[in-house]
Amino acid sequence: MTTEVELAALVPQPRRCRWGGGEWCRIAVDTALGAGPGTEGVARWLRGTVGAATGLPLESGSGGDFGVTLRVDGRLAPEAYRLSVEADSGVRIEGGSAAGVFWGAQTFRQLLGPEAFRRAPVVQRAEWRVPVVTVEDEPRFGWRGMMLDVARHFMPKDGVLRYLDLMAAHKLNVFHFHLTDDQGWRIEIERYPRLTEVGAWRARSRYGHGASPLWEEKPHGGCYTQDDIREIVAYARERHIRVVPEIDIPGHSQAAIAAYPELGNRDVVDTEALGVWDDWGVNPNVLAPSEDVLRFYEGVLEEVLDLFPADVSPFVHIGGDECPKEQWKESEFAQGRMRELGLNDEDELQSWFIRHFDRWLGERGRRLIGWDEILEGGLAEGAAVSSWRGYAGGIAAARAGHDVVMCPEQQVYLDHRQDGGADEPVPIGYVRSLEDVYRFEPVPPQLTAEEAAHVLGTQANLWTEVMESRARVDYQAFPRLAAFAEVAWSEMPAAGERDFADFERRMTAHYRRLEALGVEFRPPGGPLPWQRRPGVLGRPIDGAPPNV
Repeated sequence: MTTEVELAALVPQPRRCRWGGGEWCRIAVDTALGAGPGTEGVARWLRGTVGAATGLPLESGSGGDFGVTLRVDGRLAPEAYRLSVEADSGVRIEGGSAAGVFWGAQTFRQLLGPEAFRRAPVVQRAEWRVPVVTVEDEPRFGWRGMMLDVARHFMPKDGVLRYLDLMAAHKLNVFHFHLTDDQGWRIEIERYPRLTEVGAWRARSRYGHGASPLWEEKPHGGCYTQDDIREIVAYARERHIRVVPEIDIPGHSQAAIAAYPELGNRDVVDTEALGVWDDWGVNPNVLAPSEDVLRFYEGVLEEVLDLFPADVSPFVHIGGDECPKEQWKESEFAQGRMRELGLNDEDELQSWFIRHFDRWLGERGRRLIGWDEILEGGLAEGAAVSSWRGYAGGIAAARAGHDVVMCPEQQVYLDHRQDGGADEPVPIGYVRSLEDVYRFEPVPPQLTAEEAAHVLGTQANLWTEVMESRARVDYQAFPRLAAFAEVAWSEMPAAGERDFADFERRMTAHYRRLEALGVEFRPPGGPLPWQRRPGVLGRPIDGAPPNV
């Protein structure tokens, strides 16, 4: 049976815990689940998830003595919760909103032990025990995100739903859904069917980084139907996770141009000859700066807004990164467009794209967010910034009064390798160990308190060029996503003062939860034989990452 010490290994670590000194509360088949107004969805989740794992029916009732009671307490902050477990009065989970109650339910699940993370009971028990404790907790940041790239390697719908569950288990609440890129268009757009008929499939894929001579000589692709997207959004809503759909504009667009060649710069490249890109890196084929292209993407975004309602998706990501300007420099049409618009250079032309969609989204009650290149040429008035090339873009944006999500690649790009050893599969970038991620600090010290208030939160990113399967995504994400979740949720001391030894101790228990969930994480001792990719080239970078 799981010990109290193991059950005390909560991840992310709550702000305050008062343990009951060895006393236990009994949860049994006759335990009632009382759901107060606004908590009915949390009750459904408890029955469907914890009930399935434990075999406990958790039937509706008033809660009361030896029951589980859910209640909204408006005196708490919206995502804050208070979890009280008493030997003689049962379990009470109160939150400032249904979201707070839900995060409290995640902590309750951890207190039941790793068996509560399975899909069916592995042992038939008459009762379960929960240690007596009072937990008072709330998140540090309102934006605790994970970005999943499904364009480079497609992840089927069930895999996406699974990752939403993994996010919820770690109290992460923003799912950045990278849906389009040069290598694939993954969302059905009814008025433009070729985006998925053509743009969702590439003929082959490079195996490894761009320097690798290996190819998978078979088609790769897939897409989500509109009903798939509606299901994903509904699933996220039930788990109090916001979804940020990303439609790349104006770069990273070859899949769209392959489907509709008129979107590209036809006066400098034969866009009819372009296919969906089968390689990695920065692609020169970008959108033409025409009114027709604007109308096309307005049509795309009209359907996107319908599929991602504002209550779940107040932000829409438009990319804006890695947009080479060579075609615009060579294009007579693009140069004429710049003169017509009174623009001084190609950076301002890219800014024109971004400003247009910032206004367009704002008129429809949404906010635009983009990668930090959208700062170049002037930032659109209402835009928020995903600061990925380092801290500098986020610092500049916050000082200019813009909201920022900190996701510097040198710190929280989880496609980067976890160790410098020769067995690390397809090693990319700098070594970012579990401890490195645990010591990541999202708010740069250069910001004043007023400027730091523009840091909405932080996000870990999973780019999938070298993650060809769910197992590879698991390996790169975990256990580091657990460390990141604690950075995003918990109130922590300065990076150098954090107690990593205590986190490692708690992770010993958390690995058992991940195993129960079927997560193929990187073991602390290094990759297992079947997790290695001998002979597949990556792009390792030696030394410590720059603090930029």
